[in-house]
Amino acid sequence: MTKGDAELQDQALLREARRLTPAIHALARILRLRGVAEAGLLPLPPSDLEVLRYVLDSPGTGTSTLARELGLHGSNASTTVRGLVAQGLIRRETDPQDRRAVRLYPTQDAQHGMARIEDAWAGLFADALAALSADDRAALVAATPALRTLGTTLRDLHNAARD
Repeated sequence: MTKGDAELQDQALLREARRLTPAIHALARILRLRGVAEAGLLPLPPSDLEVLRYVLDSPGTGTSTLARELGLHGSNASTTVRGLVAQGLIRRETDPQDRRAVRLYPTQDAQHGMARIEDAWAGLFADALAALSADDRAALVAATPALRTLGTTLRDLHNAARD
């Protein structure tokens, strides 16, 4: 591949990214805004919902790991965790390996609440998917593994740039 071919390929990738990124951002925004309300729960700021989702996905995580993985300042992560603890959505446990550290775990209320939010998201998507053609639905379902891989790759690139 020549230098000119590589530049053309880079430009094509950038054009694809510019088309895809706004669509993904719009979907994320709709989910963030409508999921909690549709589930009938008290609204949570996006940062709280993101922290809660992380603790649900990684129970036993520490605050510093959570902050690093989500790109939050340590003090902001601690403040968010304190608020979620006060709401009964996260519980702190002393780390048995290091008594100075704490581990974060979701409560049953958090697990049930997130399940309600995810059910609401699924309902929103089901309604929207019903309005699409069978081909569009199939394309979206087929893209699911690639979207997961894209998310993992973005996270890994972010972590590598930070290190």
